[in-house]
Amino acid sequence: MTSLQVDDHAGEAGGTSREGYERGLGSRQVQMIAIGGAIGVGLFMGAGANIAKAGPGIILMYALAGVVIFFIMRALGELLLYRPVSGSFAEYAREFLGPFFGFVTGWTYWLMWVVTGMAELTAAAIYMHFWFPGIPQWVSALVFLVVLFGVNLISVKIFGEVEFWFSMVKVTAIIGMIVIGLGVLTLGFSDAGDTASVSNLWAHGGIFPNGIGSSLMTLQGVMFAYLAVELVGVTAGESENPEKTLPKAINTLPWRIIIFYVGALVVILSVVKWTEFSAGESPFVHAFDRIGIPLAAGIVNFVVLTAALSSCNSGMYSTGRMLRDLASNGEAPRSFGRLNARKTPAVGIAVSVALMGVGVLLNYVVPEKAFGYVVSVATAAGVWTWMTILVSHIRYRRAVEAGRLPASSFPAPGGARLSWVALVFLIAVTGMIAYDRDSRISLVVGAVWGIGLAVGWAVLKKRDPRPGRSTPGHADAVG
Repeated sequence: MTSLQVDDHAGEAGGTSREGYERGLGSRQVQMIAIGGAIGVGLFMGAGANIAKAGPGIILMYALAGVVIFFIMRALGELLLYRPVSGSFAEYAREFLGPFFGFVTGWTYWLMWVVTGMAELTAAAIYMHFWFPGIPQWVSALVFLVVLFGVNLISVKIFGEVEFWFSMVKVTAIIGMIVIGLGVLTLGFSDAGDTASVSNLWAHGGIFPNGIGSSLMTLQGVMFAYLAVELVGVTAGESENPEKTLPKAINTLPWRIIIFYVGALVVILSVVKWTEFSAGESPFVHAFDRIGIPLAAGIVNFVVLTAALSSCNSGMYSTGRMLRDLASNGEAPRSFGRLNARKTPAVGIAVSVALMGVGVLLNYVVPEKAFGYVVSVATAAGVWTWMTILVSHIRYRRAVEAGRLPASSFPAPGGARLSWVALVFLIAVTGMIAYDRDSRISLVVGAVWGIGLAVGWAVLKKRDPRPGRSTPGHADAVG
C-alpha cells in the first residue's frame, strides 16, 4: 500500500493528510468550489445554442440532467465518506473495477481538464479583446496561464481562496440577473417590460417548438454545462473536515441547479422570447441588452471571463492531483508524484499547464468548429468519469450488502437502483453523441485515446506485472 492512497485521518480538521497534502480547504471554500463547479461557460455561453435548438424545452432538459447529476453526486458522496482520497473516482475504479479501469479513468479525467483548459484559456483571451482589442490574443492567454499556474503552485489555500472569489462573481451575477428579471416581469420597467411575460415560455410554438427530439439532442451540450460538479470529490484529500463539508456540499446541489440553471433560464426566457437567442451569443448578454442595463455588455463579459478563468484554475488543480494518484500507483512517471515544499504536486501541474499552453496555439490556427469539437471531447471524457463513479458505487453497495465492506456514513438514497437509472441515462446521451454529426468526432477521438491507453497499459504490465496496485484488503473485499 502506498502512502498516497489511504487517509485514515479524513475527519481531522487542519494539518496534513496521510497522502501528504495540506488540509487547507475549509468549509467556505469547499462550498464555493462545489457551487462554482455547477456554474461555468457551458451555462453563460453554451445555453444560447441550446435555447435556439430546443426553445423553452431546454429548461426541462437542464432539470432532467440536473436530477441525474444529483444521483451521480450522491453515489460519489457515499464512496467519498467510505474512503476519502484525493484520487477520488480513479481510486474507486481501481478498487471496484480493477487496476486497468483506474488507469483509464485517471488519464481520461486528466485529458478532460487539459482539453477544457485549452478552450477556456482561448475563450478568456477572446473576452479580453472587449476591453483591450489591441493586445494579441496569445499574450492574454499566456498571462492568464502563468498567473493561474502560480496560484496552483503556491498552496491549496491560495487556490481555494481564488476559486472562492471566482465563484462568488458567478453566483452574484446570476442572482442579480434573476432579481432584475423578476422586477421586469412584475413591475414592467425597462425596454423589455412591454413584451416580458411568463407566457413567453409557451406562446411561441409551445414548450417544444422544434419537437421533443430536438430538445433531447441538446442533452449532450447540457451535460457539458454540468462538467466539474464532480470536482468536489477531488478535494477530499485536502478538505479540513471531509466528513462534514462534503455531504453539505453535495446535498445543496439540487438547490444550486434549481436556482442557477432552471431559475435563471425560466426568468430569461420569460423576459425575452426564445426566438431572439442564437448560437455563439450569451443569453445573459442578450437579456441584459434587451432590458437596457447600463454597461450590461461589459458586466457580463467580466462574468464570463471569470467563469473561463475559474474553469481553467480548477483544471490545473485537478490534473495535478490526478497525475499524482496515477504516479503513486505506478501508472505515470514517478516525478508526477512529487510534492513541492508547499505540499502541491508541482511537476504534474507543470506538465498539464505546458499542454494547455500548446492548446492556445492550436486554437489560434484551427477553424471555428474547434471549440465545438473540444466541447464534445470533454463531454465524452466526463460521461466516462460519471459512468465509472456509478458502476463503482453499484459494486460497492453489493460488497456492503454481502458484509465484505463497511457501510458509508453518507449512503445514497435509493441505493444502487438510482445509480442504474443514471447509468442508463448516460448510455442514452452517448448514443446521442454518436447520432449527432458534429459531436461524433469525440467518439472517434475517444476510440483513439482508448487504443493509446490500452497500448500504454500493455507496456506498463511488461515493465511491472502489477501496475495500478490496489489498496490491500479493499480489493479483496469486493470479490
